[in-house]
Amino acid sequence: LNREYAHAPERHYAAGKDYDFKLETTIDEAVLIPEFKKAFAKGTHHEITVNISSINRTMGTLFGSEITRKYGNSLPDDTFVVNCIGGGGQSFGAFIPKGLTMKIHGDANDYLGKGLSGGKIIVVPPDTQTIKASENIIIGNVALYGATSGTVYVCGMAGERFCVRNSGAIAVAEGCGDHGLEYMTGGRAVILGTTGKNFAAGMSGGIAYVYDKDHELYKKLNETLVTMEGVTEKFDIAELKDILTDYYAETGSELAGEILNNFDTEIKFFKRIVPNDYRRMLAAISKFEEQGVPHEVAELEAFAEITAGT
Repeated sequence: LNREYAHAPERHYAAGKDYDFKLETTIDEAVLIPEFKKAFAKGTHHEITVNISSINRTMGTLFGSEITRKYGNSLPDDTFVVNCIGGGGQSFGAFIPKGLTMKIHGDANDYLGKGLSGGKIIVVPPDTQTIKASENIIIGNVALYGATSGTVYVCGMAGERFCVRNSGAIAVAEGCGDHGLEYMTGGRAVILGTTGKNFAAGMSGGIAYVYDKDHELYKKLNETLVTMEGVTEKFDIAELKDILTDYYAETGSELAGEILNNFDTEIKFFKRIVPNDYRRMLAAISKFEEQGVPHEVAELEAFAEITAGT
C-alpha cells in the first residue's frame, strides 16, 4: 500500500476551487428558516404549508440542525409543523429532531426519515386522490434507515427495507416490500398489511406488530433470530392500541379506523415479532423490576445475567 501511494501527487485544499452546493436555494434556507424565524427564536408553535417536488432532497435537515443547535431535544412535539403538498425527494426529513413535524400530502422517494432523531413524519395520499391507501405504495425504499427516535406514520404501503437498522423510532405503514425490518435493533414497527419476503432478517431488537389477516406471514418471515406469536399480553395489546389510535388521529387511515372500531375481534389477526435474545432480556428486566429494582438498574442487572449465561 505504501509503495502504491509513495509517488502520488500531494492533495490539499485549493482556495477558489471549492464546490458551491447552493444551499441558499434549498427550501430549508430559502423558506423554512425565514418563515419560522420568529417562532424559532422563542420556541413557540408555528405552522406553514409549502409545495414540494422530488428535487427537494433532504428537506428539513438543515432546519432540523438549527433546532438541535439551539434547543437540543427539549421542544414539545409539533412545535414547528411543515405541511408539504407534492412529492418528497430523497431523504425527506433526514435526521430531524424532536419538535419538528413534517407532513406530506402526496408521496415520498427513498430514504424517508433517514437517521430520524425525535421528529415526526406523516405521509398521507393527496386530498384529491381516491386510491385505496392500503393497496398502494406511497413511499420508496430504505425508509427510517438508522432512525434513533421519533415517529413515522405512512398511510399507504412502503417500499423495500422499511425500518432497516431502526434503533428506536415508532413506525406504522400499511404494508411493505422485501427485507422489512432488516437489522432492526430497537423501536416499534406496526405493519397493517402484507410484507415482502425475508421479513425481520437480522432483527435483534425492538418489537413488530403485523396485521396478518390472511395468515401468510410465516411464509415470508426470516426466523433465524426472531419468534412469531399472537398478541395476547395486556401490555402489548395496550401498546398496539395506543399506537394505532395515534396513527388514526394523525392520518385518518380508513384501515386503522376499521381495526379500532372492531379491535377486540381484529386483535386476533395481529402477530407479534420479537427477537429471541431481546425476549430473554425483557423477561429478565421484568423479573428484576418485580423485585423492586428501578428500571435502569434492572436493565443492567438483566444484561449482566444474560451475558453470564445464567
